[in-house]
Amino acid sequence: MSLINMAKREINCKIVYYGIGLSGKTTNLHYIHKTVNPRDVGDMVSIDTETERTLYFDFLPLDLGHIHGFQIRFQLYTVPGQVLYQQTRISVLRGADCVVFVADSQASKLQENIESWNELNEQLRRMGKNPGDFPLVMQWNKRDLPDILPVPVLEQYLNPYRAPSFEAVAVSGRGVIESLRVAINSTFRRLERV
Repeated sequence: MSLINMAKREINCKIVYYGIGLSGKTTNLHYIHKTVNPRDVGDMVSIDTETERTLYFDFLPLDLGHIHGFQIRFQLYTVPGQVLYQQTRISVLRGADCVVFVADSQASKLQENIESWNELNEQLRRMGKNPGDFPLVMQWNKRDLPDILPVPVLEQYLNPYRAPSFEAVAVSGRGVIESLRVAINSTFRRLERV
């Protein structure tokens, strides 16, 4: 949930990138970090394993400046996708204002994507959030690889709430900023309802 500090006139929001291992969550944050104006983004913190897979989480602070007299800051997190890190994913997900679900578009990854999607829905429910009303953005990543599923198939299996979705190639930045922009706007819309 967004933290609003009236005394300091600050709003801090949290966006979590969720998905299976090696789907491109960390690559999204790396692209954002190198693309955004350096004065608007802080240092990226990553805790990786020897195989470059996220061990605990990645964190990237993003400063959007002032809106209606409030300093707006977003904290972007990724979760580790490996199955054995479920408790870590739950901890990182707590307090999220929006989730960007990063799906690996390869046909061989469909079942893993479905399991990750189901886990996300279950955790949101456990946190008292209705996944159908919660701000979600779907990102169909790795669209440059062979043997990818058509977007309508990904939509059928992974997007029952008809959340905004984007085709992406995170390594080149395709769809990354668009996904982030919609996640930020979805978070703002949710704040307006509170």
